[in-house]
Amino acid sequence: MFVDYAEIEVAAGDGGRGAVSFHREKYVPKGGPDGGDGGKGGDIYIRASSNLATLLDFRYKKKYRAEHGQPGGKNNRFGRDGRSIYIDLPVGTIVTDVSSSRKLADLTQDGQTVPLCKGGRGGRGNTHFKSPTNQTPRKAEDGQPGKKRSISLELRSIADVGIVGFPNVGKSTLLSRVSAAHPKIADYPFTTKTPNLGIVPLPGYRGFVMADIPGLVEGAHQGKGMGIQFLRHIQRTRVILYLLDVSSSSPGDDLRVLKGEIEAFDPKLLKKPAVVVINKIDLIPERPLAIKELDVSIGEVHYISAVTGENLENLLKALARILFGK
Repeated sequence: MFVDYAEIEVAAGDGGRGAVSFHREKYVPKGGPDGGDGGKGGDIYIRASSNLATLLDFRYKKKYRAEHGQPGGKNNRFGRDGRSIYIDLPVGTIVTDVSSSRKLADLTQDGQTVPLCKGGRGGRGNTHFKSPTNQTPRKAEDGQPGKKRSISLELRSIADVGIVGFPNVGKSTLLSRVSAAHPKIADYPFTTKTPNLGIVPLPGYRGFVMADIPGLVEGAHQGKGMGIQFLRHIQRTRVILYLLDVSSSSPGDDLRVLKGEIEAFDPKLLKKPAVVVINKIDLIPERPLAIKELDVSIGEVHYISAVTGENLENLLKALARILFGK
């Protein structure tokens, strides 16, 4: 199951209490104070991992707490520090404080580690409270509490090119032809229910990551057809590839609807570089030279067949020029 949003509670460990103790040994019946300090509470860290692709685990475990620091001991022994914990999250996760709505982290690279909650300082033992007027202090400090917070986790796919289109226009087929990805492909709508990523190799280029965004429908920006969940993944792409079906009654209207949904969700997305791709040209006897009602101001227009591979090479070169300026 693909899960791209979750809320959890995290708490760092409390500091350990300082000790009240006095040195005792043979022939030294009234030694001075020797209470040790408490240990520091464990911290909470978040860490990006390329081995994860979903937030499913956080549906079942909602609370995370680091270990408390241990209390101090006699003979000036410090308490052991509490163990910190690392919460692994998929690359592409945005972490936000629920109460303040402040973004705490944007995990964009594998291994990226961000401190989230700091553990409490350990309390001081009675050794620290000895003075000329108080040689036998019976005072020690409690450890400080660790920081707590509720956070939201939002997973957004990171890709150079995001394929956007209505259900069943050939997005998964296109991704499978140009990369080693193997998304589920079938002849019915909403085959793809989660974003699929594939690395597209190119001779003479470093290659790029392409994402197959699950099919959008009219009203997606209002949540229809899980539209909000799907639209958020487009925010992390550098180039938008509008994929249209040449056999549609009006590819131009389809394009206008897709643009409208994206604009309603986040107007800034329309400022991204874009290409328009007309797919399934193998299904019509005469190849179209142009579609008059198509809004070509968006970007280049390419006619392809994801099934036969026709014109895919030219499309990939065009994408490389946009991404790398070559």
